[in-house]
Amino acid sequence: MSLRPTITIGSRKIGPGQPTFIVAEISGNHNKSYRKAVQIIDAAIAAGVDAIKLQTYTPDTLTINSDKKWFRISQGPWKGKTLYELYQKAYTPWEWQARLKKHAASRGVLLFSTPFDESAVDFLQGLRVPAYKVASFEIVDIGLLKKIAQTKKPVIISRGLASLSEIRLAIRTLRRFGTKQIAVLHCISDYPADPKDMNLATIADLRKRFLVVSGLSDHTVGTTTAIAAVALGASIIEKHVTWKRSEGGPDAAFSLEPQELRELVQAVREVEQAIGQPNYMVSKREEKNKIFRRSLFVVKDMKRGEVFNKKNLRSIRPGYGLPIKNLDKVLGRRATQAIPAGTPLAQSHIR
Repeated sequence: MSLRPTITIGSRKIGPGQPTFIVAEISGNHNKSYRKAVQIIDAAIAAGVDAIKLQTYTPDTLTINSDKKWFRISQGPWKGKTLYELYQKAYTPWEWQARLKKHAASRGVLLFSTPFDESAVDFLQGLRVPAYKVASFEIVDIGLLKKIAQTKKPVIISRGLASLSEIRLAIRTLRRFGTKQIAVLHCISDYPADPKDMNLATIADLRKRFLVVSGLSDHTVGTTTAIAAVALGASIIEKHVTWKRSEGGPDAAFSLEPQELRELVQAVREVEQAIGQPNYMVSKREEKNKIFRRSLFVVKDMKRGEVFNKKNLRSIRPGYGLPIKNLDKVLGRRATQAIPAGTPLAQSHIR
C-alpha cells in the first residue's frame, strides 16, 4: 500500500501533494429554511470551497421521543434539550437534499452527506452522492460501516472520541466490505472545541499509522486551527458554516460566516504555496538581493605593490567585491596597481 495514499472524489484527487480539499458543513444552520440552506451553500461556493456536506437523518432514525433523564442534554450549547428536540430542530429534510445536490452541481461543486443509519445510505445511493462521511459518534457503528462500505465509494471518517483500536476496526471493516479509498479526519468532539485540546500532530500520525489520507474536522471558533492543520499536512479541512451566527442554529456558535470562510480558503491556498517542495535554489526574486551580502573591499588608499592586510582590506557590505571566502588567500599578497579606498576588490588587483 502506498505510503502517500490518495482518494478521488468526483474528479478531485485528494492527498499529500494535492490542493487541500475544503468541505463546508451546512448541518442544521439553515434553521429549517430551504432558502437559507441555498443561501449558505451559495456563500460557501463563492468563498471557494471544494465541496458541500449535509447530514442525512431524522429524529426517529437517531433516537426516540423521550423526556427521561437519559435523553436530556446536560451541558454544552444544547443544554436542557432532549436529543429528539435537538434533532428535530437540526435535521435537513430529506426532500431538500436532491435539489441541494443539483444546485451545488450547477455551480460546479460536489455535494455529499453523512448518513446516520442504513436507510440514509439507501436514500443517498439514490441521489448518487460521490462519497460518504462517517460522523465521529458513528465510527463504532459496525453495521452502518458495512452498509457504507458496500457502496464502494470513498469514505471520510471523523475520529472524534474513537480510540486507536476503534479507528483500526472501523478502517478494517470498511476495507473488508468494499471501500478502497479512506480518509480519516482528526476531530475533537466538543462544541466548540478548545485549541489547547486539538493536538494537531495527530493528523500526520493518522496518515502514517493507518496509511490513509488525513485531515481535520474543526469545531474550534475561528480559522487559526484549520490553517495550522494545513501547514502540518492536513489534506482535508471540514468546517461548519452559517449565514450569520446571530441568527442562531444548532451549530452556529462554532460555525464560520461567509467572509470568514472566504478568508480561510484564501489563507489555506497561501499556506499551500508557502509549503511548496524541498528547495535549496535561489529564487529570481531573491537573486537581486545577493548584492547585500558582504564581500572584500579596499578600505584605505593603497599604492601599487603594497601588501594587503586587515587594515586596508575588509569584508563589508555590499557584495560587489570578491567573495569573503578569499580573504585569507589575499592577505599578504601585493596590489597590482594603486587602489582608492572604497573599491570592491577584483582578481585583477592581486599579484
